[in-house]
Amino acid sequence: MNNTHMKDKTYLIIGGTGGIGQAMVKHLVQITASRQTPSKVFATYHRGVPDVEADNLYWLHMDVSDESSIEQAANEIKQHSAHLDWVINCVGLLHTESAQPEKALRQVETEFFLQNMQINALAGLLIAKHLRALLAKAERHANTPAIFATISARVGSISDNQLGGWYSYRMSKAALNMGMKNLSIEWGRALKDACVVVMQPGTVNTQLSAPFQGNVADGQLFSPAYSAECLLEVLSGMTAAQSGSFVDWAGESIPW
Repeated sequence: MNNTHMKDKTYLIIGGTGGIGQAMVKHLVQITASRQTPSKVFATYHRGVPDVEADNLYWLHMDVSDESSIEQAANEIKQHSAHLDWVINCVGLLHTESAQPEKALRQVETEFFLQNMQINALAGLLIAKHLRALLAKAERHANTPAIFATISARVGSISDNQLGGWYSYRMSKAALNMGMKNLSIEWGRALKDACVVVMQPGTVNTQLSAPFQGNVADGQLFSPAYSAECLLEVLSGMTAAQSGSFVDWAGESIPW
């Protein structure tokens, strides 16, 4: 990983209990501990704290569907750190115990649609709203910007949509992408040397993708650890000029 861009940072991984999020937490804890830098890693959980511990790791409760919970977590971070260098939102919703992605229009239901919008699209904006002040206090330069990254999905690309279906998920990810593009423009004016980036992690072997892995080609199903390391590598090379990008795990641009 790009050593010069990863030194002495304060990271926040939102959704640190999920497959990709937890892999990111473990990787960041490992690389910062090996360098013996004063880096801090904050990570959020929703229901229970995972069995991942380190001297420089701080677990916070956050329910991304509740703005007051997001604000409370931000206030808790401020008790331990004056700033954040990187924020990575790994939270996403594709299916629930009672609902699967729609294959046809007749399956669209209001509650599941709004749940997708709340978790996948709105949460990112609320997180940015309450963490902006911490990112603003980071030491930032054009080649080492403050990072605000969000995990999205290739199926959120409108021009890349060849198959249809998955109305709630596709629409919520497209809305997320628009929100982050908007944010990159606003922060481009008001928060110098910040990079807002939307990322596609590949198809990763997690609970989110588990029901749909039968359609994945050989060699295209990534482990969470591999995806997390690739995403962090891409982020470590991002510049402020790349704010507003939609890229995959290899750093390749994805059409909006």
